[in-house]
Amino acid sequence: KCRTGPLDIVFVIDSSRSVRPFEFETMRRFMTDIISNLDVGPNATRVGVIQYSSQVQNIFSLKTFSTRAEMERAINSIIPLAQGTMTGLAIQYAMNVAFTVQEGARPLHKRIPRIAVVVTDGRPQDRVTEVATQARSAGIEIYAVGIQRADMNSLRAMASPPLEEHVFLVESFELIQQFAKQFQDKLCGVDMCVEREHGCQHSCVTTPGSFYCECNPGYRLNVDGKTCSPIDACADGRHGCQHHCVSVRGSYSCRCRAGYYLSQNKKSCTMIDYCSFGNHSCQHECVSIPNGHYCRCRSGFTLQPDSKSCRATDLCNGVDHGCEFKCVSTEGSYHCVCPEGQHLQADGKTCSKCGAGHVDLVMVIDGSKSVRPQNFELVKQFVNRIVDLLEVSPHGTRVGLVQYSSRVRTEFPLNKYHSADEIKKAVMDVEYMEKGTMTGLALKHMVEHSFSELEGARPLSHNIPRIGLVFTDGRSQDDISEWARRAKESGIVMFAVGVGKAVEEELRAIASEPVEQHFSYSADFTTMTHLVENFSLNICPEEGKGETEIRSPCECEALVQFQTNTVAILQSLTEKNILWARSLAQMTARLEDLEKQIANKK
Repeated sequence: KCRTGPLDIVFVIDSSRSVRPFEFETMRRFMTDIISNLDVGPNATRVGVIQYSSQVQNIFSLKTFSTRAEMERAINSIIPLAQGTMTGLAIQYAMNVAFTVQEGARPLHKRIPRIAVVVTDGRPQDRVTEVATQARSAGIEIYAVGIQRADMNSLRAMASPPLEEHVFLVESFELIQQFAKQFQDKLCGVDMCVEREHGCQHSCVTTPGSFYCECNPGYRLNVDGKTCSPIDACADGRHGCQHHCVSVRGSYSCRCRAGYYLSQNKKSCTMIDYCSFGNHSCQHECVSIPNGHYCRCRSGFTLQPDSKSCRATDLCNGVDHGCEFKCVSTEGSYHCVCPEGQHLQADGKTCSKCGAGHVDLVMVIDGSKSVRPQNFELVKQFVNRIVDLLEVSPHGTRVGLVQYSSRVRTEFPLNKYHSADEIKKAVMDVEYMEKGTMTGLALKHMVEHSFSELEGARPLSHNIPRIGLVFTDGRSQDDISEWARRAKESGIVMFAVGVGKAVEEELRAIASEPVEQHFSYSADFTTMTHLVENFSLNICPEEGKGETEIRSPCECEALVQFQTNTVAILQSLTEKNILWARSLAQMTARLEDLEKQIANKK
């Protein structure tokens, strides 16, 4: 038998009408005789058979059978097509279909010889030269066997070089069986794995005139081409194991650390829930950990020495709380409180009668087109003069700034800056928006966002006054009544300052009660003197008039201090504007005098 090693052989048999039935039987025996001397099997030689005439028929492919008996039964069942002789079509089918990996051919990198044995008795009715060249270029070794009337030129055009070893012409079908032995000798040669010291660690594979080494499954061939090493399937990092990867002969399995079990996907690990066993005896909560569990008490309780039961904790009696007036225990914590009318300081422990004029102040300034750039700079100066007189700090006064026109923009929220210098620099960097006057939209933004705890407003329970100051120079292009009302209902003390075309009715709607004490109007940015006169220092309700006190003393003191500072700033800006106007008038008079002198000289 042929011991040269594995081959992929496809017989391409001519079954045209010129092949008579008894002659076709001789071709069957030719194929079975050659197969009987081959070492066939999935890892040895694989055999396929196709017949052709005017069309091509696949009898069985390289992957179909693994024993000689199965192949012989299939060959003996072939029914000849008995039509034309399309040899080129048959070679093309062998190249494009029969010798593909899908049909059972081994991949080219394994270097298993691919052999096509074309047996024909006549001249091809199609072109064979070009397609045979393509097949040979694809790595197929072609043997051309012609019988009786076969055309020698066509055989030579089909066969692989050297032609003397790949072209055979048999005089009759009777002699083809004698030729089978001769052809067998061509396929078979010296078994290099037997005749030479190959040195392969696992197995040796013979090829015509040579050999190569192969490794068992789960091993890879080393660079020396002979020895084998186990494949570490974990080494490439693609295993996906959450905890540990264990390499096992070319494969791998995942394992989990102690206290975990492998999930159904065989990759991830889940911690064992020891609490679910139901025997922990914890009074409050059971917490699972790797290799066990422990008991935990709810907030405000302490775990007892038995590590299972819990008892409530009074932190005010157990710690040095430092509260000046009173300590109040809560579950797992405590806080300090002050007597009614006093204010809890920033340290959260001491009490003070008043907050030293501390407020949460949001200034809403009109940046519409009618203000004009030079006047907008005056508004920015007004803002910074107010800031100069405030005790700005995270626990003192906080300042936020909103500009509006056709839209609303928060220039900075209450919790953005923590010093007067930071705020003043940010004010000077504010860019003039121009466009429309949507005062109602600005009030809505102030209520919903500017005085939210998210943007830095302190909780109402801290008794820190919330002050909104709206500065505008024209009629609003939207309704202001609803959001002006909501602002005051939410506890915001509203001041309204109007200049130029500002509408008094709108200013009064914005201002808090008493309205006369919370709004002012001036016809011009340069004549704001009377704004000062309209501000009253009497913000808090007076005692002894039969009116109900609605503000705490601390809140009133803070509001009075804020309003006093605001009046002083307006007075200063007004004086500067008057001086500027006088200087402008003097310059205008001098220019007129110069013009008259020039005219007289002419």
